Amino acid sequence: MTTIEGDCGSRFARVKETFAENFRDRREVGAAVSVTVDGESVVDLWGGHADAARTRPWQRDTLVNVYSTTKGMTAICAHQLVDEGLLDLDAPVAEYWPEFAQAGKGDVPVRLLLGHRAGLPAVSEVLPAGALYDWSAITAALAAQEPWWTPGDGHGYHAVTFGWLVGEVVRRITGKSLGTTFRERVAGPLGADFHIGLAASEHDRTGELHGLGSAEVEGEGKSIAMLILQDPAGMVSKAFLNPPSLALGANHAAWREAEIPGANGHATAHAIARVYAALACGGDLGGVHVLSREGIDRCRTEQSHGRDRILQRPTRFGLGFMLSLDEADGRFGPSPGAFGHPGMGGSVGFADPERRVSFGYAMNRMGPHILLDPRAIALIDSVYACLD
Repeated sequence: MTTIEGDCGSRFARVKETFAENFRDRREVGAAVSVTVDGESVVDLWGGHADAARTRPWQRDTLVNVYSTTKGMTAICAHQLVDEGLLDLDAPVAEYWPEFAQAGKGDVPVRLLLGHRAGLPAVSEVLPAGALYDWSAITAALAAQEPWWTPGDGHGYHAVTFGWLVGEVVRRITGKSLGTTFRERVAGPLGADFHIGLAASEHDRTGELHGLGSAEVEGEGKSIAMLILQDPAGMVSKAFLNPPSLALGANHAAWREAEIPGANGHATAHAIARVYAALACGGDLGGVHVLSREGIDRCRTEQSHGRDRILQRPTRFGLGFMLSLDEADGRFGPSPGAFGHPGMGGSVGFADPERRVSFGYAMNRMGPHILLDPRAIALIDSVYACLD
C-alpha cells in the first residue's frame, strides 16, 4: 500500500481517501494534490514514486512536467498586460508583432490567439527537430503560416502553438521571454514552484513522465491517434508532431530547459494551486497582486464553445483558459464560473472564484486523456463533497 504524506485537515479526509484510491484502483504511480480555500492550504498531499522503476520516492518538492496546465500561467502574463493598459485584446496581433501580418493575418486580433480561434494550431511546413527549442525559428514559422481556417470562424485547440503565439506577444511588449516574465511577475512573488524553462540544477528533483504507450491509448486518446494515422501530413498530426522532436516526450534536458509555454511547465501541485488561489480570491494573495477582479472575469469570458477542429469533440474556452463543460471530463467542479486548464495525461489546475477554491494536481503516469483524467475527476468530486 502506498504511503500518503503531507497535510490534510479532518474536514477533507475524503480527499485523502480518494488520493489513496487512485494508487490502489486507478494505477497511480507518483502524484500530488493540493487544494486551497480562501487562499489557505487545506489539502497538500503526495505519494508514490517519481520514476517508472519506483526507485525514487515522490517528495514534497518533486517537480513534473504538467503539459498544457502551463497554458493558464501563460495566459495570466497576457492578462496582466491588459490590466496595465499595455495590451489591447481587440488590436491586431501585428500591432505588437509586425511580422505576424504575413499570409493575410494583418487584421487578426489578439483575442483570437487566446480563444484558440486564430487558425494556427500547427505549422504546415515540416520543421527541423531543433526548431522545437529555438524560439526565433518557431515564431518566425508561425508568423509566416497561412491560417488553416479563416480566423474567427470556429475554434481548434492550439495544443502547442498557443504558448509561442501568446508568448511572443508578451515578449514584444515586455522585452523579456515568457518564462522570465512569468517568474518575475507571478511565480516569484507568490513563492510558487512553477517553472517555464527549467534550470539544469532542478532536474534531479523532476519526476519522469511515462505510460502513454500505444497499448494504453484508448477512448479519447485513441481518436486523436487515429486522426493522426489517417492523415499523417494533416493539420491534427502537425499540431501534435511538428516539429517531429515533439514525439521524444518530456524526459530530457532540451525539453525541460527550453521555454515552450504551451506545454513544458514544470511544477508541484502546491504551486499550481497557489497560483490559482490568487485568482480564486479576487486577484490578490498574501499581499501579492496578480490580476484585477475585472481581469479574472475577462479570463473566463466565453470565446469558443462547440466542436473543436483539432480534438474533434466539444471544448469551451475563455481567454486563455478552459471553461467547464457539462461532460464529466470537462467540468471543474459544480461551480459554472470555475476556470483553469488541464494538461495532457492528467495534470490540472483551476480556480473557483464563487467558492474561493483552487485546485492543483500533478502526476507522472500519463493517462490517455487530453481533458480531465478519471484520477483528477475523482479528486475534484471529493473536494466538493467535503465542502457541501
